Amino acid sequence: MNLLAFETSTEACSVALWLDGEVRERYELAPRRHAELSLPWAEQLLDEAGLKRSQLDAIAIGRGPGAFTGVRLAIALAQGIALALDKPIVPVSTLAVLALRARAMDVAQTLTQRVFAAIDARMGEVYTAAFELRGDEANLLDTEVVLAPDAAIVPGEEDDWFGVGTGFAAGDAALRARLSARFAAVDAEALPHAADLARLAAAAYARGEAVAPERVEPAYLRNNVALTIAEQVALRAKSR
Repeated sequence: MNLLAFETSTEACSVALWLDGEVRERYELAPRRHAELSLPWAEQLLDEAGLKRSQLDAIAIGRGPGAFTGVRLAIALAQGIALALDKPIVPVSTLAVLALRARAMDVAQTLTQRVFAAIDARMGEVYTAAFELRGDEANLLDTEVVLAPDAAIVPGEEDDWFGVGTGFAAGDAALRARLSARFAAVDAEALPHAADLARLAAAAYARGEAVAPERVEPAYLRNNVALTIAEQVALRAKSR
């Protein structure tokens, strides 16, 4: 199975190609360059693999939550390619994609990991969700939410969680400071990678979770994704 994956939900831009279990990726921390880099990287990966677009089985995207512009870009790119090729799309939670970064933090490489993923949502808030990792699968344990760092809750009572994502550095690292006792390790610089997206999407495709391009829905979590300048100022003042 061949799958092309786009992850542009955060300041990191990445594109990956899944080739029957082999993953090739382009990744760069490139704020505001996602639109410039994504398609050329996709073409490079296909050319290097000697693969035609028509040989793709599906297109995968990080559906958010994340930056509104980045999430919208990934969906637009995927829909354009998928509609042209008559292929389905596999939408995957960006928080789930981020959660797979925790595998590198577990030196014991245990079978199961409890991971709390958090992305800086700006304006005094974070996107969060808890997952259980089993191999290349990330099973959601609670609801994906957007809230203030001091309102985040880690489920259960276990103190062996792994924390990943820029949400742990947001708001003077309030989330990390308040819940530090619950975590075995925290990587506050971790960002989602398309390589991890491709792994999750391949498993989702095998489970029959691919959808028609027109059925793809973004996960913004915020009801109002385009706040006015006055509303943004008010939110920043409230978070201080």
